[in-house]
Amino acid sequence: MKILFGITTGSDSLEVLHRTVERAQSVGDELTVAVLDQPDGEGSADETDTAVRDAIGSASSDIEIRRVEGHPGSRLVEIAESEAFDRIVLGGGEQSPMGKIRIGSIAEFVLLNSHVSVTLLR
Repeated sequence: MKILFGITTGSDSLEVLHRTVERAQSVGDELTVAVLDQPDGEGSADETDTAVRDAIGSASSDIEIRRVEGHPGSRLVEIAESEAFDRIVLGGGEQSPMGKIRIGSIAEFVLLNSHVSVTLLR
């Protein structure tokens, strides 16, 4: 399976990335990590790229890491569809005080617009 994992600057999705890398290695998935620049996010794309490479560690030779510019949600959907990815994986989602999930604008855009299956991991 061909997986596209999206992570933004200032994202807390590194734990989700660890789980995705472990799963990809155990079942033989082809994993690409898209480091997305989010203008209003904390930190820079360079910091996120470094954190992703550190998080992946020795598995990085099997994983493509690419920097993606432009509207993060649109670019993820575009890449996934144009390059025949089987699934988009995103970290995120918080529980509201009422017990419902709240998702960010990027995840919402991808969930609503992608023709490729999307998995949201928390």
